[in-house]
Amino acid sequence: MPPSKERTSIKVQAERSVLAAVRLPESRFDPSDPFGELSSLAEQAGAVVVGEISQSLPTPVAGTFMGRGKIEELRGLCERLEASTIIFDHDLSPRQIANIEKATECKVLDRSELILDIFASRATTHEAKLQVELAQLEYTYPRLRAMWSHLERIVGAGGASSLTGGVGTRGPGEQQIEIDRRLVQRRKIDLQRELQVIQGRKRRAVRERNADHFTIGLVGYTNAGKSTLFNTLTAGGAYADDRLFATLMTRTRKWEVGRGIEVMLSDTVGFVRDLPHNLVASFKATLEEATHADLLLIVLDISDPAAELHERTVQTTLDALFEEAREAEGEEFIEPERVLLLNKVDRLRDNAEVLVWQHKRPGSIAVSALPDAEGLPRLGAAALADRVVEIARGQVMELDLIIPMREGKTIHAIERRGEVLSRDYDADKVTLRARVGRRLLDQLRAQGAHIETPELPIPARAPWPGIPGKGADPATD
Repeated sequence: MPPSKERTSIKVQAERSVLAAVRLPESRFDPSDPFGELSSLAEQAGAVVVGEISQSLPTPVAGTFMGRGKIEELRGLCERLEASTIIFDHDLSPRQIANIEKATECKVLDRSELILDIFASRATTHEAKLQVELAQLEYTYPRLRAMWSHLERIVGAGGASSLTGGVGTRGPGEQQIEIDRRLVQRRKIDLQRELQVIQGRKRRAVRERNADHFTIGLVGYTNAGKSTLFNTLTAGGAYADDRLFATLMTRTRKWEVGRGIEVMLSDTVGFVRDLPHNLVASFKATLEEATHADLLLIVLDISDPAAELHERTVQTTLDALFEEAREAEGEEFIEPERVLLLNKVDRLRDNAEVLVWQHKRPGSIAVSALPDAEGLPRLGAAALADRVVEIARGQVMELDLIIPMREGKTIHAIERRGEVLSRDYDADKVTLRARVGRRLLDQLRAQGAHIETPELPIPARAPWPGIPGKGADPATD
C-alpha cells in the first residue's frame, strides 16, 4: 500500500521523495554537488530519493516559493516517479507548504522539518527527547494537520475531540484547531519547565568543571570526525558513525595531554547549514560546553568538497552563539580561543590541499582522527598536543597572589590549575606564592574573584598571549 500523501507527520521513512530547491543569489550550496547535503539528510531520515528539481530565481515567489511553471513541472515529475513526498532545501511558510501541496498533491517538507525528523530519530537520552519535542512543537505545529493526537492525554479521558472531554477542555463552539493550539501551548510550557531544571543543573556542572580544569570543546560540521577524534584522545565511549548527527548529547572525558597537563575534552553536537533556530534554542544547554570552554578545536573534514562552506557555517554559528552569550553575561563572558583541525587528511591523494588550507588559516593543524597502533591520531598528534599545552599554560608567571580566605573556590582553582610554592596566612587573607597562567587569573577575575597581585597589577580584561593566526587579545580580535 503506497504511503499516505496527507501531511499528518513529518516522517519520511521509506517514502519516495523528490528534492527541490530555488537557487537564489545569496544561496549557499556546493556547486559541484548542489543536492549532495540535502540528499544525505533525506537518506538519513529514511527517505528514498528518486528525483531532483531546481530553479534559479532572483527572489522566491511569495505563494509557492517556485514559479508556477516549475510547480507544474514538479507535479509531473512526482507523478512519473511515483513520489509521495517533496523535500525543499529551504524553510517554507505554512502558506507556501499548503499551496505547494494543493498544486502537487504531495506531502511537502522543508529543510528544518527534515533536520528535526533526523534529530527525533537520533535522540536517546531523556533530555535530548525533550529538546527535540520542544523544537518540533515550536516549528512544525503551524505547518501540520491532525498530528497532535499524542497530546490528548493532557485533556482527560475523552480526548480533544470529545464533547465531554473534561471540565475546561472545550469551550462553546470551539474548533479542533483552537483546542490543538491550547494543548500545544500547555505542552510547551511543561517541556520548558522540565528543561529549565535539567539545563540549570548542567550549567552549574559546566561552571564547576571550568573552575577546576582547563576545558576544551570539539566542535564542527556534522560528520566531520569529532567523535572519532574524541574516542582516540580519551577513554571515549562516544558513539561514532559515518552519518549525519551521530552525536546529539555532549560527552566529557579527561585527556592526558602530556607534560603533566590534564584537560577536560567535550564532544558536542555537530552544526549544519541553516540549522533550525528552534533546535539551537532547545539545545542551548548542550552548547554551553562550546560557549564556555577555554579552547575550541574546530574539526573540519577537508576531504569534503564543501569543506569551505562547512568551515564558514561553523565559524558563523559560533560567532552568533558568542554574541548571544556576551549580551547575556557582559564582561563576565570570555570568548574561547579557536584552533582549526584539518581532519581526514589520510583521504587526500597529496598534501596540496593541506598546504592551501594552512596558508588560508595560519595555525591550523593537519590531523587524522583514526588511531594508530598506539591509539594516537595517525597524523598531527604531537603538533596538537603542543598547541593545547601552549594555550592551557598561557603566559605562566611566578608571583604573589593575595586572596580573601572566604574565597575558597578561588584558592582551590589556583591549587588545581597552578603550582603553589608557598602559603602565608593572615587574619582574613592568604598570600600564595604560585606559578600561574595569566589566562587563569583573567577567568577568575571575570567570575568575580578578588585577587591582588602587588608585583603585577592585572586589569580584569588583561591581554592574553596570542597564538599563530590569532590576535593577542581575543576580546577585541
